Amino acid sequence: MQFDRVFIPMGAYWTSPFCRWQGALSGEHPLSLLAAAGSEVLAQSAHPIDSLEGLHLGTTVPSHKCFWGAPWVAALMGNDRMTGPTLSQACATSARVLASGAAAIQTGAASRLLAAAADRTSNGPLVVYPNPANPGGATQCENWVLDNFQNDPYASLAMVDTAENIARRFGFSREAQDDVTLLRYNQYLDALASDRAFQRRYMRPVVVRQGKAHIEVTQDSGIAETSAEALARLRPVREGGTVTFGGQTHPADGHAAIVLASEPSTNGRVQLLSYGEGRVEKGHMGMAAVPAARAALAHAGKTIADMKVIKTHNPFVVNDLYFAAEMGVGIEGMNNFGSSLIFGHPQGPTGMRLVIEMIEELLLSGGGYGLFTGCAAGDTGAAIVLRVE
Repeated sequence: MQFDRVFIPMGAYWTSPFCRWQGALSGEHPLSLLAAAGSEVLAQSAHPIDSLEGLHLGTTVPSHKCFWGAPWVAALMGNDRMTGPTLSQACATSARVLASGAAAIQTGAASRLLAAAADRTSNGPLVVYPNPANPGGATQCENWVLDNFQNDPYASLAMVDTAENIARRFGFSREAQDDVTLLRYNQYLDALASDRAFQRRYMRPVVVRQGKAHIEVTQDSGIAETSAEALARLRPVREGGTVTFGGQTHPADGHAAIVLASEPSTNGRVQLLSYGEGRVEKGHMGMAAVPAARAALAHAGKTIADMKVIKTHNPFVVNDLYFAAEMGVGIEGMNNFGSSLIFGHPQGPTGMRLVIEMIEELLLSGGGYGLFTGCAAGDTGAAIVLRVE
């Protein structure tokens, strides 16, 4: 998809902190938490909820009453006349939500709307399916989060096995994986410098219940400190493999949101230029970020050399090793200020946070083009290209 009339108003976006599963956000309903934060953030902005014409919502892990989707969240935010689609595309959900919202702006269906995503991997639902064909009508059960992490029904393997497949195929050693993991960790620490100056530009606290009290969650939690020595001590997840727990992300809870508009801000211009997607051979999920990126770049009429900032959803560090080698970019120049490998992966909102961080990095560095790309379940990928002036 190519867009020429889709803009992100300056500062009209936010993320919650991302918290490791079973942590600070594990008892909160993800859609209610998004709505509460959105009501407050939008009320203090130039884009109050009653000025928006739609909500494009992404969520991938079913939560109580999520059947009611975007209309329910819009009503909780304070606009019970606003509606829109509820979308789910695994780890590509954020990019797809942005593309859906951008298409509505591009075609004139709306002039201003909210693209948002929220998920809670903690306490994932146990789904029971009726199956009259089973003996005695016995049901089928699925742990939505854990079972789907462990088994791709088409490729018949766990997600970690897709990373091992890539490492083995392209010769990405354990040492190379550890080196890039440590680099990504140190890049994330840059976002914490000067009392989290970078993160404070876009991250908004959320209030959660703790017993009878309410506490404010102000920053990411559950991120493990690491070092070269600590990474070297870890054993591979698979016997005879190279991928360790250090070289992969952790499940998390959180949300993110971006306002899309048909006109730019008067004090600067953030323009969404394109969306691309791709799919690779089964069992090689991390490779899909490359065809997705190439599609988005082609739609934008740009090359990888034009990109000043590159952010990737990298649930496994081998993803970045492959992307850098295949696209001919320096691995050190990608993912400044953090990536999902380190700050965690709440599924739906992960990519949107990375897009927001990309915008902020471009603003700090004087503008230019940025590429977000990442893999998703089903050996797929999705990408976004934007420009900041």
